[in-house]
Order: sequence, then C-alpha cells, then structure tokens
Amino acid sequence: MAGPKQKLHITHPFHPWCGREFEVVDVRCWRGETRLHFYDDEGGLLSIPAGWTDLGEADPFVARSGGRAHFRIDDLLRLAALVDGLREA
Repeated sequence: MAGPKQKLHITHPFHPWCGREFEVVDVRCWRGETRLHFYDDEGGLLSIPAGWTDLGEADPFVARSGGRAHFRIDDLLRLAALVDGLREA
C-alpha cells in the first residue's frame, strides 16, 4: 500500500513559482544534484533542484547570512569568470 504523496513548496526567492506547492512524482540524482520531478498545471513533467524547495537541505551560507547577503562568494567568482570569458571572445 502506498503512503501519502509528498508535496514540495518552491522556496527559491527568484523562481516565478515561489510559494507554489506541487506533488512530487519522482526523485533523481543527476550530476550529483538531487532533483524533484513534478507535473505543472498543464500536465508537463518538470524538475527542480531539491535545494530550491522546502525538501532540500538549507544552503549553509544562506542560513548563516539570514537574508543579509544577496550573493555567495562562489557565485560571484563564477560570474566574474564568465564576464572575463565574454570579454575575450
């Protein structure tokens, strides 16, 4: 007998569906990242990183900064590398 269906709440502040709830239909690991699969309103199968939902582990930096920092150092370093690459192109 199957148990109750698990729900996910999208918590990523910049995701257009932040605050919405969906039913999890599958959980898979892809390239070292846990992704949750769900159906959208039109019945399309989508996936989202677990960390962008209430089911993922909290990012230690985000938890520690308490919303005071808008960017993580790793993200800024990757952005700088991307901009440098575009300048060289």
